Amino acid sequence: MLKGYRLRDYNFKLVFLVLVVTLFGTIVIHSADSSYTMKQVVGLVGCLCVMVVVSLIDYHYFCKFWLVLYFLNIIMLLGLIPFGKVVKGARRWYGIGDFMTIQPSEFTKIIMIICLAVLLAKLKDKLNNWKSLLLIAAFCGIPLVIVVRQPDLSTTIDMFLLMLAMIFVAGLSYKVIGIVTLLLIPISSTLIWYIQQPDQKLITDNQRGRVLAFLYPQDYALSTGYQQSNSVMAIGSGMLSGKGLASESVATVKDANLISEQQTDFIFSVVGEELGFIGCVFIIAIILLIVLQCIRIARKAEDQEGMLIAAGVATLICFQTFINIGVATQILPNTGLPLPFVSYGLSSLLSSCGGIGLVLNVGLHRKKY
Repeated sequence: MLKGYRLRDYNFKLVFLVLVVTLFGTIVIHSADSSYTMKQVVGLVGCLCVMVVVSLIDYHYFCKFWLVLYFLNIIMLLGLIPFGKVVKGARRWYGIGDFMTIQPSEFTKIIMIICLAVLLAKLKDKLNNWKSLLLIAAFCGIPLVIVVRQPDLSTTIDMFLLMLAMIFVAGLSYKVIGIVTLLLIPISSTLIWYIQQPDQKLITDNQRGRVLAFLYPQDYALSTGYQQSNSVMAIGSGMLSGKGLASESVATVKDANLISEQQTDFIFSVVGEELGFIGCVFIIAIILLIVLQCIRIARKAEDQEGMLIAAGVATLICFQTFINIGVATQILPNTGLPLPFVSYGLSSLLSSCGGIGLVLNVGLHRKKY
C-alpha cells in the first residue's frame, strides 16, 4: 500500500496551487460570513492532511478494491433513506449532532472516478461494443438514480457529465458519439418541453421552478430567479477591483442580505463584488492551473487506470467550476453545486482534496520510457 517514492517526482506545484486557492476561499468565506471561519479553518487543516496521506498511498491499492468501494458507496447512499437529515425537502446529509453534516454524494464523485477508471481499463479492448456500453451505463446508472431521488439533480448532472468525459477519454469511438448525439438532441428537446408542463412528474416543483426561471428570467425575477439576479448585480457592481473584503457598506449585496447562504453556492458573487474583475480572473486562473496540472499528470501516468483517475479529477473540478460560475452569472439554471476549494462545505472540500491526493499519487508513478 505504501511505497518508497522519490521526492523529485512529487508535484509541489499542484500542492502550492491547492494551498493558494483554499486559503483564498477561507478569506472570502470569512468576508461573506465570519461565523463559518473557524469551522472552515479546522476543516481545511484536516482536509489538507487527508490529501497528503492519500497522495502517499499507492492508487493501485484503491483500484484493487474497486468493487468493495462501489458497493460501500451504494450502501452509504441508500442509508440516507432511513437515517438522512432532511433539509428543505431534500434528504442528502447525515447529521452528526447539531454542528456537522456529511454529504455522501460528494464522496460518490471520487469513488466513481476510481471505480469507473478500473472498469474502463478492463474493457479497453471492447469499449465500443454495445454490450460493454450497456454494462457501463448500468454500472453508472445505479448511483445516479439514487442521487437524483434524494433529490439532487445538480450533483446527478455533474456526475453524469464526469462519467461521459471519462468514457470519451478511455477511447469511445466518434461513430458511437455521433449516434448518441443524434439521439440526445430530440430526447433533450422533448424533456425541456415536458418539464415545462404543470403536471409533469419527472422533477420536483422546486427544480421545475429553477428551470423556468432560467428559460423565462423576466417572469421570475422577483421569485425563483431572485438569487441569480442579485448575484449578477453583485458581480457587476464590483467592477474592476471590487469594493474591498469585509466591506460593511449597505451598498453591498452581502450586507443587504439579498443572497441567502452566500458562502456556499454563490461564493463567486462575493468574489466579484468585493474583489472585482481582478479577483474573478485570479480564482478562475488558479483553478485552471490546477486542472492543467492534473491533465499533465494524466498524460504521464504509467497505466490507463492512473490516466483515467487523474483525467477524471481534472474533469470534475473543471465541470463543477463551470457550473458554479455559470449559475452565479445566470448563464445556467440555478443549481446547488459548490465552487471547488472555495465554497464553504467540508464534504466538498474533503472530496476535492482527496481527489487531488489521488492525482498526486498517480504523478509519483511516472510512465517508464
